[in-house]
Amino acid sequence: MDSNSPWPPAARRCCETKDTAMTTYITTPIYYVNAQPHLGHAYTTIVADTYSRFRHLCGEDVRFQTGTDEHGEKIVEAAEKNGEAPKEYVDRISGMFRQTWPILGIEPDNYIRTTDANHIATVQKVLQQVYDKGDIYFDKYTGLYCRGCERFLTEKELVDGKCPDHQTAPQEIAEQNYFFKMSKYQQQLLDHINANEDFITPHRYRNEMLSFLSEPLEDLCISRPKSRLTWGIELPFDDNFVTYVWFDALINYLTGLGFPEDDKYNKFWPVAEHVIAKDILKPHAIFWPTMLMAMELPLYKKLHVHGYWNVDNTKMSKSIGNVVRPKELVDEYGLDTLRYFTLREMSFGLDASFSSDAIVSRKNSDLANDLGNLFSRSTAMIQKYRGGKLPAPIACEADSELIALSKQVVATYKEEMGAFRFHRALQAVWSLVGYANKYIVSNEPWALAKDENAWQRLDTVLYNLAECLRFLALLIRPVMPDTASRMATGLGLATDASILNSLALGGEWGVVPVGTVLGEAITLFPRMETAKSEEKKAGKKDCQGAKKQEAVISEDGLANFADFQKFELRVADIVVAERIKKSDRLLKLTVMAPEERIIVAGIAAHYSPEDVVGLKVIIVANLKPAKLMGVMSQGMVLAAKVSEDGGERLVLSGVQGDVPAGTRVA
Repeated sequence: MDSNSPWPPAARRCCETKDTAMTTYITTPIYYVNAQPHLGHAYTTIVADTYSRFRHLCGEDVRFQTGTDEHGEKIVEAAEKNGEAPKEYVDRISGMFRQTWPILGIEPDNYIRTTDANHIATVQKVLQQVYDKGDIYFDKYTGLYCRGCERFLTEKELVDGKCPDHQTAPQEIAEQNYFFKMSKYQQQLLDHINANEDFITPHRYRNEMLSFLSEPLEDLCISRPKSRLTWGIELPFDDNFVTYVWFDALINYLTGLGFPEDDKYNKFWPVAEHVIAKDILKPHAIFWPTMLMAMELPLYKKLHVHGYWNVDNTKMSKSIGNVVRPKELVDEYGLDTLRYFTLREMSFGLDASFSSDAIVSRKNSDLANDLGNLFSRSTAMIQKYRGGKLPAPIACEADSELIALSKQVVATYKEEMGAFRFHRALQAVWSLVGYANKYIVSNEPWALAKDENAWQRLDTVLYNLAECLRFLALLIRPVMPDTASRMATGLGLATDASILNSLALGGEWGVVPVGTVLGEAITLFPRMETAKSEEKKAGKKDCQGAKKQEAVISEDGLANFADFQKFELRVADIVVAERIKKSDRLLKLTVMAPEERIIVAGIAAHYSPEDVVGLKVIIVANLKPAKLMGVMSQGMVLAAKVSEDGGERLVLSGVQGDVPAGTRVA
């Protein structure tokens, strides 16, 4: 950093600090308080909390921050609508967010508000420094202003003349304002993104920003005249203006570390990781880095971007009344069920759909049938055959596969959790759940108990099952902390035991103490009834999920070209694939064509999920959606039927060459 930097030595040393390998700083966006908390807020914060807990398991020093964004025009409008003064309103809504997080098992280290006095002071210091540097200037501007975004939009950002996020036409406004020379730092930002592949993840959002930066970057309007808005932080160099919401809000990530004087900044800022939804990608990937460059501060380490939650395949919207409240979900389904469902159901970076049937299906299948049944059967047999006291095992070659799998699961889990691929981490954990259930069936403890010569083998099997449960309690702790603690109690272990709170100590096989006395029997996840029973009907439908469409066929069996043109064939990239529970034939495919969509395909007998990820296939894009096994399918994948060994095999249809996703097939 330049020796002429306006910041004190503690801030300058941040650039020089290298010993951050065991330190994590994870943040959520500060949530705008023009509305109450909903599922989207809950998911982002559950992700950050889970990542924080995971890093604690890794033995790291972690700081996790969330909070609320409380200035701007929409706040004033919402307050007036509720008959409240802005400060009274933001205090109430911010309180709702603060009260929601314990309900979701979320434990931040810091909760920041942009109305905090220290934040206001920090924002004004930053503004003055950037202004004194010459990177803020005054100018007259005429532009298209979106009230929902609270910013001016460019023509190229509009879709059919409307803001793509709010579906409203922006208002043309001409006024004098202050502008930040964002364009000055365009090339520097491009160089940084190109040099740091994981600066923005997943990479689809990195590519989106690189595409955006391929065209000239405009300067950023950072003020609002007090004649239009007074509810904001006053500019230190002109008391006729308040600062624009993003130049206020984004600085919270520094304020929460006591910037510039506090040592927490020096310790945690070099490893800062932000978690956001894709609707605020540009402010975090473009505005914020260029602001930091103007401040002569190092950039954050990573930006993690997730997709939207749809409700019954429809985007959440206050206007259509399908906003889902976190407390209602916890009351209905349970805390850990909700946390597990959101992390398992969403492939981080892509959109996901919430429905009552989907979460109940996950609870009944993954949690009640798989994990819950494994826990109940294993602990019940230890109680029945060994009086609830954990016996000593005898090393046996027959158990080597189980032990090897447990160690592999830990390695995969660490890699996937660290890369924000939570659904894959949980898939790995559930592979151990599945193996342990099969281990019971193959070893038949009930039969061993009847053989007086097999008592040592029975002891070993029972010990191994208890050790599997301990492994699982360790690995699910970041996702389902309450369930992990209940499992620990059921196993007779202290919830704060190191073998349940450290991957380094607990990731080894055979560390649960022999002689441990189990606790009282508990049921982890009672089953729930689904709201609908369409699964059986769905299984009888066409395996590709397509209803027959009428076509005019002539007597010679030939279709008219006009009828063929009714089918919209496109090239699609398969980005995620997974099996559908209770079906041997169906795979759930997430494809880009170019938009994201879900397609249920009857190819599971011929392809594994790993086989198809990354393939370019041809889909029928305009079939009427159909629900199959509880999953809404939005199209059909084309495949050829090939005769083979007296049967038939499906071969997916694709294209040659690097054809972009969404390309029409003629």
